[in-house]
Amino acid sequence: MKRVAIVSLLLSVACFTFAQAGGAGQNKTAPQATAQQPPAGTQAAPAKHPPQAKTQAEFDAFKTASANQDPATLEKAADDFAAKFPDSELRIILYKKAMEMYQNANNADKMMEMARKALAIDPDDPVALLGVSQVLTERTRDSDLDKDQRLAEARQDAEKAIQTAETDVVLPPSAPPEQAEAYKNILRSSAYSILGTLDLNQNKFVEAETNLRKSIDIYPQQPDPTTVLRLSIALDRQNKYPEALTVANHAVELTQEGTAAGNLARRERDRLVQLTGGKPTGSPGAGSSNPAQPGTPPANAPNPGQTTTPPKQ
Repeated sequence: MKRVAIVSLLLSVACFTFAQAGGAGQNKTAPQATAQQPPAGTQAAPAKHPPQAKTQAEFDAFKTASANQDPATLEKAADDFAAKFPDSELRIILYKKAMEMYQNANNADKMMEMARKALAIDPDDPVALLGVSQVLTERTRDSDLDKDQRLAEARQDAEKAIQTAETDVVLPPSAPPEQAEAYKNILRSSAYSILGTLDLNQNKFVEAETNLRKSIDIYPQQPDPTTVLRLSIALDRQNKYPEALTVANHAVELTQEGTAAGNLARRERDRLVQLTGGKPTGSPGAGSSNPAQPGTPPANAPNPGQTTTPPKQ
């Protein structure tokens, strides 16, 4: 999900450019009429466009608010801006930027609060959906009275983000198509990682393997170390020890010793080495296939699926 924060920031920069271009009273861009009309009795959904300022005063206030580098200060500035310009399309940019800053500060509660404020403006925004889904997945405990409700919402938001990553990521026309596709793939990859984590925590190891592999395969240019580690554990819990070791070695390669993810990856690798008689060196691929081995994983196998926030590298 750190990649999602990067995407959120990049999209905000792109939208900032559009906000500036659309300021000082310009109207929204209307969808172009085409010869093909929607079926009778239906109404075509309006095309989405990057947020724009309606007036110069709105844009100037947005620039001032977005310049804040402290998450709490930015949050207050976003609330003040939303109160002054309650219909502004730029409100969501500020709340998503605050969400990203709280995530970088490892403040999961405030991260989710900002994501929910963004969703109150646009309930289909994939970055905000993933922000809520991530926190619910990582922070829900077995002792929570509303555990089932929280996890159901996390799954629903992640699944919706997969859909809206295709329909609700809007970049300026000057953005190269491959850039837009990369944004969408990062969002989809993060959504499948969350779904795989939910499955892993519910002991649905086959489903976890499927979703975690999708996460890695959708955006192989930048595999998420925690996702790779969780794939190793999903394979481990299915007694696929040689394959799990290959993936665990990859997780070790992607992490630094002494970090939370790095320590878990090395514990998992060392345990699998003992089980298989293998070596603590792996190939860079996380998706190679090996025959499953019989046996039952020990109860002390590490499970990073319930950390308070994603480990930072």
